[in-house]
Amino acid sequence: MTSQVMQVPDSVANPNSDATAKLLSKVPTGLLIGDKFVVGSNEPFNVTDPANGEVLTKVANAGVADLQKALDIAVVAQEKWAKTAPRVRGEVLRKTYELMIAQADDLAMLMSLENGKTLVDAKAEVTYAAEFFRWFSEEAVRIDGSIRNAPSGANRILTYKQPIGIAFLITPWNFPAAMYTRKVGAALAAGCAAILKPASETPLTALAISKIMLEAGALPGTVSVLQTNQPGPLTDAALSDERVGKLSFTGSTGIGKMLLKKAAERVLNCSMELGGNAPFIVLDDADIDAAIDGAMIAKMRNGGQACTAANRFFVQEKAHDEFVTKLAQRMGALKVGHGTSTDTSLAPLVNRKAVGSVGELVNDAISKGATQIVGGTPSPGPGCYFPATVLGNVSADAKIISEEVFGPVAAVVKVKDEAEALKISNKSEYGLAGYIYTKDLARGLRVSEALQVGMIGLNRGLVSDPSAPFGGVKQSGLGREGGYEGIDEYLEIKYVATNDF
Repeated sequence: MTSQVMQVPDSVANPNSDATAKLLSKVPTGLLIGDKFVVGSNEPFNVTDPANGEVLTKVANAGVADLQKALDIAVVAQEKWAKTAPRVRGEVLRKTYELMIAQADDLAMLMSLENGKTLVDAKAEVTYAAEFFRWFSEEAVRIDGSIRNAPSGANRILTYKQPIGIAFLITPWNFPAAMYTRKVGAALAAGCAAILKPASETPLTALAISKIMLEAGALPGTVSVLQTNQPGPLTDAALSDERVGKLSFTGSTGIGKMLLKKAAERVLNCSMELGGNAPFIVLDDADIDAAIDGAMIAKMRNGGQACTAANRFFVQEKAHDEFVTKLAQRMGALKVGHGTSTDTSLAPLVNRKAVGSVGELVNDAISKGATQIVGGTPSPGPGCYFPATVLGNVSADAKIISEEVFGPVAAVVKVKDEAEALKISNKSEYGLAGYIYTKDLARGLRVSEALQVGMIGLNRGLVSDPSAPFGGVKQSGLGREGGYEGIDEYLEIKYVATNDF
């Protein structure tokens, strides 16, 4: 097996600079509080293009005083919104869905600019993200309760669901549209108001979608957007404020643990979608070509910057060499470039810190005996490029097997059988997603049952679906988003005992 070398550019010019300027002129840059985009109490900060380090624009920077203003307005809006008919709430979400689809090209371009992802990935995310608003517009009218007879027959048990209150939502940079809609859609469908803190790397997408929500008729104050590059004080203030009834966070397990500790002081209701280190198991009877197609989706969606990304490839001995050869060919053929270029298939990572983190994991694996089959030299900057990399003969004690690699790197481990693959896979502290390839459905279901993750792609490389419950086990999180279960994260069950029927 011959090693291939892929070089990446230091930076790449934006091929759509004129269109970029026109698009950015339409995107709000203030904090959304009530129905206005306003100046923040901290100094504005830059949003940059990760392909070349160029400043796209400046945005308002929220502080604790801005949070207090948003909460004051949200308290009033929350009470009114909770009493709004579910059908009306649903129609606002449905209209937002329609407007997002109508503006899909602009939203995709905006995401590609601030996040770096390819236009193909960005357009797919817009469609996926908008679908959460359509899904939860339908779930808003299906918030149910029950009436039961007590076993003794002496009384009735009445249950119904009520909005949990104001939700403080923290979203990551890797899927700035989908993480917004998955949380805000569920919160508003349930009758809650939402205060969103988007990642400082990608605030523009959140601001653009929020503008669309206002156009769709969202009640002012039910959605606030407080971007900040100083998240600590603002988050601390939100978690300690009695008016906040819910925290929903998507991000790293380390940050999630810190937030849970702070939330414990108030016993605040929390949903956590945390880190992952998905195993991709290829058994000896798998269709190798199908497994390669699935691997390219599971590994390279958003350039590998996904919590569901396949990072650890456990391939049975009989299938190993063919799988590695074909995966290296596909990875090595990716075209590096600016995300907004239509022929780019490998865009930059989100920032220079990400490039360094991925590089450290690759170097550690190589120092422990791994072979770099395809890869090369990462970008020295200002662009944030990292080459598509396939590592063979990876040692089970390499950091890349136990730590999440947020980039275009596939680490392949040869295993004797499914038992060995499961043993190494389940040793991880993470349990978000996993992938299994085999032609034997019974075998696939058996391995699925034993794999300790919350979501499994069985002979497919994509698990995300707005109608499915998204979430993990172990240190990958608490609760579920999307699906029928997603709205319940924003509802409290109230029980009334009565004899009067």
